[in-house]
Amino acid sequence: MEPGKVYLVGAGPGDPGLFTLKGRDCMARAGVIIYDYLAAPALLALAAPDAECIYVGKKGGDHTLSQEGINQLIVDKARTGRTVVRLKGGDPFIFGRGGEEAEVLKAEGIPFEIVPGVTAGIAASAYAGIPLTHRKMTATLAFVTGHEDPTKEDSRIDWEALSRGIGTLVFYMGVKNLPLITKQLLKYGRNPETPVALIRWGSTSQQQTVTGTLATIEEEVRRVGLKAPAIIVVGEVVELRSTLAWFEKERPLLGRRILVTRAREQASDLIAQLTQLGAHCIEMPTIRVVPPEDMSDMDAAIDRLGEYDWLVFTSVNGVKYFFKRLFDRGLDVRALHRVKTACIGPVTAERLLDYGIRCDILPENYRAESVVDAFRKEKMSGVRVLLPRAAEARSVLPDSLREMGAHMDEVTAYVTLPVKDQAEELIALLEKEGADMVTFTSSSTVKNFRSLIPDEHFGNLIQKLKVASIGPITSDTARELGFHVDTEALEYTIPGLVQAICGTAD
Repeated sequence: MEPGKVYLVGAGPGDPGLFTLKGRDCMARAGVIIYDYLAAPALLALAAPDAECIYVGKKGGDHTLSQEGINQLIVDKARTGRTVVRLKGGDPFIFGRGGEEAEVLKAEGIPFEIVPGVTAGIAASAYAGIPLTHRKMTATLAFVTGHEDPTKEDSRIDWEALSRGIGTLVFYMGVKNLPLITKQLLKYGRNPETPVALIRWGSTSQQQTVTGTLATIEEEVRRVGLKAPAIIVVGEVVELRSTLAWFEKERPLLGRRILVTRAREQASDLIAQLTQLGAHCIEMPTIRVVPPEDMSDMDAAIDRLGEYDWLVFTSVNGVKYFFKRLFDRGLDVRALHRVKTACIGPVTAERLLDYGIRCDILPENYRAESVVDAFRKEKMSGVRVLLPRAAEARSVLPDSLREMGAHMDEVTAYVTLPVKDQAEELIALLEKEGADMVTFTSSSTVKNFRSLIPDEHFGNLIQKLKVASIGPITSDTARELGFHVDTEALEYTIPGLVQAICGTAD
């Protein structure tokens, strides 16, 4: 069997948005992905559903596999004939041992390609507002390993040349050796007042920057308690941070750890908006949305579409699953040519417009009661209304329209099911790493989140967890189940929820 091709792919510094287009294409084609500790977890979502993902990370001296073991693993997986992606934090050829892996592949006769990534030294510095070169300050730059012991006799680092001949120095993996690095630079003539910055988790929501001088930086790092992984930048360019810092200053939610409980297929908008504002989002879907097992009521309604005067959608899912079934039965939007439509919420209306239909009623407030008020302006006696929506939804809307004289047909378009397999993961998260806030976008997310936490541990686990709710119905459910609601969206939409969360930022 011919071996598969191996791609040594740079995962970038941590921000998934800095991943390359070629890297994304390689991930989609790969049958095997061998990834590091510093590779952003979000990148694994780019893998094919059937891809084999193998973690070989190294964290704080704890090596899952030795480098020799990793080399052999890459070779073995390639010999199965599958395409292999070796996903490495930063750039494969900058302190990533990608050169060693490539040498092994060459010796074994296995085809390979190198896909560069944005290296941490460049990205972390840029996100901290530090240009590594500047026409008025320096035209020389060096990347240096901080992992080597600067005092060993056979050191390959020319400390005298670095100290006196290079304007900007960027040390990788050097937090542990910071005292030795500063000692060597001072020993060989670097000015004690030279500015220094340490940037931890650069380009991510956990970014933390500590600045000082060669004379003071050790004490500053001790005082703050900064730990690895971090990049060390030494040089006059660090002074520009006071003017150019942008990432940490313009993100009100920077460093906040927020649990997102929405169904995974719907969570992307909320996660994207919170991440853009600096939050570290932890996906913890408590529900999944599926079509009902019995579609007979939906099918019967679709067969009688010509009899209805109104079609009402209360959610994006209602739109999605109604039209999917409509199309599955060989029909299209022309079947609705005489039917008027009403929607709850602008996002639902936008999704309906994706199918070429502009809704006739869109109330200002995004709840069932507002739709009822809007229908009071219509003649409803004897009018036939179709309401495709979730099973076990609130009865306010259909009951009110019936009171107005409408003939209501409620059909189940989709079902929300609880996600039960994340209880242990959630409890471990709340006990150890913790989270600052949980978001609830529906009553079902509240109920299912609550069901994952044992009663005897509930109070302790949520004691410091703030709750953000999308609206009053969801908030009422949360309070009934023992949560304290800290913030509620004024506009019952995802942007409204994000705005409310930003209002809680210190």
